[in-house]
Amino acid sequence: MPELPEVEVVRRGLARWVAGRTVTGVDVVDARSIRRHGLGSEDFTGNLAGATVLDVVRRGKFLWMPLSDMPQSDSGEPTVPHTALVAHLGMSGQLLMQDAAQPDEKHLKVRLRLSARDGEPEQLRFVDQRIFGGLFITSLVPTADGLPGGTGTSDWPLIPDEAAHIARDPLDPAFSVDAVHARLRARKTGLKRALLDQGMVSGIGNIYADEALWAAKLHYARATDTLRRSETEQVIQASRDVMLRALAAGGTSFDSLYVNVNGASGYFARSLNAYGREGEPCPRCAELGLDTRIRRDSFMNRSAYSCPVCQPKPRNGRW
Repeated sequence: MPELPEVEVVRRGLARWVAGRTVTGVDVVDARSIRRHGLGSEDFTGNLAGATVLDVVRRGKFLWMPLSDMPQSDSGEPTVPHTALVAHLGMSGQLLMQDAAQPDEKHLKVRLRLSARDGEPEQLRFVDQRIFGGLFITSLVPTADGLPGGTGTSDWPLIPDEAAHIARDPLDPAFSVDAVHARLRARKTGLKRALLDQGMVSGIGNIYADEALWAAKLHYARATDTLRRSETEQVIQASRDVMLRALAAGGTSFDSLYVNVNGASGYFARSLNAYGREGEPCPRCAELGLDTRIRRDSFMNRSAYSCPVCQPKPRNGRW
């Protein structure tokens, strides 16, 4: 699965190339990629054709494009949308901007033809080798806190119904450390397990959880109900920092199938401090002249990487 910074790279690319353009035509090449749109291909294409993409918004790894049949109201203000096109990247989904003359990709699933704009590609293509991702149209509902749905340029307090249960992510302008701290303290579980819970805080996948915990010097089994406010802020800030570094580098994908909206792969993986570095020296300990090796533990059917010196295991830890 792409991590949050990779999805944000895609969001920014789409916002640049797609926002403000009208869908002039839709080709569903493989109906399996719109299976989440329960009313089928005809309804999907009928609702998209003629609609204008007003923005591109993200919460956690959930990405959507608010739609309107009218790009502006009589007053010149953007029309408040009621529906959105949701893009779920899955494990290998790609959203690529291409010129019409560009041959179809081998695993092309859906093609959106867009209104012309000088010097810009005319098509948005959804390509997916493994078919775990897809597109669908859904209704927008009010956000629980009355704040904008996620990261984007619009301030509509709206979110796709399917994402209403997802908590805000550390890069969201409306993110609240206090709200997350209250939720953590109310739970009796391990810290990494809580960070991976999208209802607690969204967008922190396995890679970034390990990197943030290493940066914050906290063990993954630390009991959440024992966290001090300063420790919550520390781990959230660490997760924000590592995501921003990954975002600047273009993502962390370990999968050559993942590319951003312009077809470029991410390359942040080379600068990870803990994740995937079992048996390698801890960078922080090495600076102190210590020969401490990163350890790997089994965790929730995957792995947790940490430093046994920087991140000592708590006596009353929880997994």
